[in-house]
Amino acid sequence: MLSFSRRNHFLAGTACLLLAACGGADDVASPGAGNIDVIVNPPAPAPTPAPSPTPSPITAADFAQETTQSGVLVTAAEQLAIVNAGSNNVTNGAAGLNGLYPVSATSLTPASNPSLLGNFFTNTNFVGALNGPTDTSFQSWTCNSSFANFGGSGAACTAVPNIGTGGASAACPTGTSDAGLVAGFRACALPRNITANLTLPKIAGVFYRFSGQTEVGGSTIGTTDAPNGPVLTIAPGVVLAADSSQADNDLIVVNRGSRIEAVGNPANPIIFTSQQNIEGTVSDTSQGQWGGLVLLGQAPTAVCATGTGPNNAGGTSATCQAPIEGITGRFYGGPNQASNSGTLQYVQIRYTGIAISEGNELQGLTLGGTGTGTTIDHVQSHNSSDDGIEIFGGTTNLKYFAVTGADDDAFDVDNGWRGFMQFIISAQRPTATSDSYASEIDSNGSEDILPRTYGRYANFTFVQGGTSAAAAIRLRGGADFAFVNGVIKTATGQKCINIVAGAGTGADRTTIRPANETLQDAGAPTFNSVYFQCGGR
Repeated sequence: MLSFSRRNHFLAGTACLLLAACGGADDVASPGAGNIDVIVNPPAPAPTPAPSPTPSPITAADFAQETTQSGVLVTAAEQLAIVNAGSNNVTNGAAGLNGLYPVSATSLTPASNPSLLGNFFTNTNFVGALNGPTDTSFQSWTCNSSFANFGGSGAACTAVPNIGTGGASAACPTGTSDAGLVAGFRACALPRNITANLTLPKIAGVFYRFSGQTEVGGSTIGTTDAPNGPVLTIAPGVVLAADSSQADNDLIVVNRGSRIEAVGNPANPIIFTSQQNIEGTVSDTSQGQWGGLVLLGQAPTAVCATGTGPNNAGGTSATCQAPIEGITGRFYGGPNQASNSGTLQYVQIRYTGIAISEGNELQGLTLGGTGTGTTIDHVQSHNSSDDGIEIFGGTTNLKYFAVTGADDDAFDVDNGWRGFMQFIISAQRPTATSDSYASEIDSNGSEDILPRTYGRYANFTFVQGGTSAAAAIRLRGGADFAFVNGVIKTATGQKCINIVAGAGTGADRTTIRPANETLQDAGAPTFNSVYFQCGGR
């Protein structure tokens, strides 16, 4: 399991939590002496521009959202004090971003060194996911919309993906079947049950269509489902689309023991989308047209189905498993922290999200018990009607992940997920639901369930665009988190953070209490080098 120790500095002044000295920002040299020009008859000096008004000091009530759970409250003042206990945090920021990009090449606040949190992290000298107004790291492989414009050569998300010409004469590869022409493109249908290795090559004029619940590998109930299951391999530039011609919920499920290897490149991202997108009938507000991509693995989960578990801090239970949200009879979990469910690199997932019932939804990308052997980087989840990505347990890490236009949470982690994320972006739609967050961090309502939900975010940019949505970050359920090198911007009336404790009293309230090794509790959340621009400032 990931391990990180820290001392509790709750309400403890301005000590630099976790990152001693919080170095990492480059020194800026003063300009040297230059020549002095003597000017005869100098022109009249230009009038001095009026200085920009300095924002009034932010109040705790404007900064933090209060939530009482089970009779327990963490006040707004206490939440602001937790942030102020870190180093290099700016709680009164204003006009720091132009869209998603910083307005200046100079970091909005001195950066800290995230590599001190673990080897996964890259050391940076800037805060936020983007290093100044000319950073190209999210360009080309993403699509652009009114919610997030990354610039570069990326096409509009509403544009028909680049499938190529020649569909009328194209042939479907082995393992797929000819489903006719759609908007002039050849539709090659995937089998609903992929039981042997299948490779989808890039063929000009061809897209691959999936109908209903399309599964890779077995679906038996047990923590060792098909340990050497089939692999779905997808070539760079391939486009896959849900079948809008039938009523079943369309989704792709990679079951435990099986893998998906979807490896694109910056110029040729792999695109999972709706058939409506292929037909050119989507708009900037389209969402919920198919169920999304679900990866299930054999890494630990804290939540165990009835008759299995319980689990422990090491996640070593050989029986603990849980049913994945949104699908009947499909389970995740096991004792293998290194579980490998495959690779997603340079991938777009567009127009997803289906509500099966209240609290039982499909997202853009769902991870259930996927382990450190699963590689996910350079992925965009666009216009999900629910979460951009939801992670249930497991130990998978993320890098370069953008959630754009989600109607609910962007990054939702739960059920004992223990991992790292760096270079992540949330840009919510202005009409996002009232209970939506850039990141919702939880433990399924069980404050001391094991393994304890634990995460570290570094170099993140969270932009909440609508006044109906909640705070940018909700942290509750006793989860352990550290936030380093971030930028948070919320709209008028929105708070920046919402820290919730659901049990305990005084200094022993969960989520903010001191570290307790017996409970696998690392202590109160920490914030270092985070620039907050709250409430429309």
